[in-house]
Amino acid sequence: MRLDFSPSFVKAYNKAPTKIQRAFDKQSKLLLQNLNYPSLRAKKYSETENIWQARVDKSWRFYFRIKGDVYYLLDIISHPK
Repeated sequence: MRLDFSPSFVKAYNKAPTKIQRAFDKQSKLLLQNLNYPSLRAKKYSETENIWQARVDKSWRFYFRIKGDVYYLLDIISHPK
């Protein structure tokens, strides 16, 4: 598996706090190793649009699609509570 980044993901990542960027970098490595890694808590977010959601940390999430052997990253946002 490999990662590919949408322009909107790159823009959101660059605006995110440095702490969140570092946490995402760690989580993305775990994603590449195992989609079911416990701290990711990855789940299907939208069945119809094939969008997945995973945790960056307690308050941030990232969204992606799986296309063949690619995780196509769509967005990274603060999770509304």
